[in-house]
Amino acid sequence: MNQEKRRKRTPMTMITLCLAMTMVLAACSTNGGGSGTGGNQPANTNNNAVNAGNMGNAGQEEEEDIVPEEGAELVVWESKEQLAYMQELAAAFEAEYGVPVKIEELAGGEQGGRLATDGPSKLAADVLTMPHDQIGQAVTAGLLLPNDVFEEETRATMVEAAITASSYDGVLYGYPKSVETYGLFYNQDLMPEAPQTWDDVIAFAKDYNDPGQNKYAIMWEFVGYYTYPFIGSFGGYIFGDDNTDPSDLGLNSEGTVEGFTFLRSLREILPMNAGDVTYDVKTQLFQEGKLAMNIDGPWSVAAFKDKVNFGVVPLPQTPEGSPSMSFSGVKSYYVNSYSNYPIAARLFAQFASSKENQLKNFEMTGAIPANIEAGEDAAIQDDPITSGFFEQFTNSTPMPSISQINSVWDPLKAAFISVWDDPNVDVQQILDQTVTTIKADIDSK
Repeated sequence: MNQEKRRKRTPMTMITLCLAMTMVLAACSTNGGGSGTGGNQPANTNNNAVNAGNMGNAGQEEEEDIVPEEGAELVVWESKEQLAYMQELAAAFEAEYGVPVKIEELAGGEQGGRLATDGPSKLAADVLTMPHDQIGQAVTAGLLLPNDVFEEETRATMVEAAITASSYDGVLYGYPKSVETYGLFYNQDLMPEAPQTWDDVIAFAKDYNDPGQNKYAIMWEFVGYYTYPFIGSFGGYIFGDDNTDPSDLGLNSEGTVEGFTFLRSLREILPMNAGDVTYDVKTQLFQEGKLAMNIDGPWSVAAFKDKVNFGVVPLPQTPEGSPSMSFSGVKSYYVNSYSNYPIAARLFAQFASSKENQLKNFEMTGAIPANIEAGEDAAIQDDPITSGFFEQFTNSTPMPSISQINSVWDPLKAAFISVWDDPNVDVQQILDQTVTTIKADIDSK
């Protein structure tokens, strides 16, 4: 094999980190030690996989070579809609590094569970492509290797929200691949100019709304995911410390109360009970040209593409002129800690998450890049739909990845519905009760 095609240049400090990590893992394997989880630790790392070359003078930032392990071959899990792209990516990686890559179909939402059962027995893929809300349990169980060798480059090239989402307890694990959030779809035949603020939306609604004809200015679903802007945009939060501290609940904080109070004021422009605003209802009305604005995500673009002349822009700014904060999801590559080829797996994850490959993924599948320069590329910026979602993503909060979030969704939805449907309830009291309910559920588990 041509060694020149197998090399990846990287600073000496990163090589040192990698060597130190492999020696530590080897020691853990020899001593049968664990990380406190009580499970077996990965035993297969190759101390000779990294060729440090000439060390050079101390203090100099020299570049050295990372070479895949001899005989390395990789398995990557990926969802069905990404298979064609990943096959091309695998072929390009093999041409570059001489490492064969097999792509196996597995939905992103199922990968965390499969890794937990198949990782220790070495039946899992070397590289996973999971959504970020699954990494908490995987990291706690010792199933993922940190993004250590390429950490500096990853942090410098990816949007901040993607870095946050791909990290756990302050440690970066992921190599961000693609992002998603929701934005504001607007019917360009009804609104030639996209609204910038909630005041713009309110002014339009006063002239446009006609409930008798099923004509409404704007709709969104009353669930925590879509209604989070009325929390995060006003200084409220769900969990403290960037959604990692379940002991600190911010759903009855001053900012959340302010956001819920503003939410209630919008009842005049959407005179419907919260339970009547469903995905199917608003999708049909938008398709029929009766709903002017629809808060939704890129997964709904296909439903409107041939039926509505629409654009996508960021969510309306708050009354104070601040960007509205949406919830977002991030899909990243992760390296299985039980991989027989951890160096090759790292190289693949880094190769796959490059600007060029993220743009190729966008071209083939429509996946929105996490790479900053890719997001600024003409292919994205000249696409009026994708650019709107990408701009909103830069003002988003990754959904919490800790398991306690499962105790939040139902009580939070109930709080939104209560405040919206009943103008007489006290917002602070409702939110205090919501926090009490959530705490009780978390404590019971």
